[in-house]
Amino acid sequence: MRTRIRRFAHVLERLGLAMAGAACGLFVSAHVGTSIAALTTQGFLLIMMILGAIAFYLGIDTPPQPFHPEDAQIDSPELLSAAGTFLATLTAFCSVGIIILRAEPHIAWTYMIMLGWTLGIAMQIVSGAIARSRAA
Repeated sequence: MRTRIRRFAHVLERLGLAMAGAACGLFVSAHVGTSIAALTTQGFLLIMMILGAIAFYLGIDTPPQPFHPEDAQIDSPELLSAAGTFLATLTAFCSVGIIILRAEPHIAWTYMIMLGWTLGIAMQIVSGAIARSRAA
């Protein structure tokens, strides 16, 4: 019984993280889509939301590597996940700020936000895949 409740709680938590990733993807795509005419499509919004959901589902809460004090190695998936999560949420935060303040930054900033988002979610997806393949 307790195992089922724990599994349900874990799945519920992961779904919440996926929804947060999808929301971040929506914010970034809304900003980028309003600045770059070629990306003003519903397909772009949907792809960004799906990639955000996958990245946050896989990249956050990765299974940690067992700690051994005599073997002081860096857990690369954990570091990659942390950096990717920070980068993805930072770009989403900047996008929301730009949208809310109705700012019109130089197009270079929009490209940097798009690049930061892409790198961040890629880092999350790769870290999640590495951590899960290592745990299996």
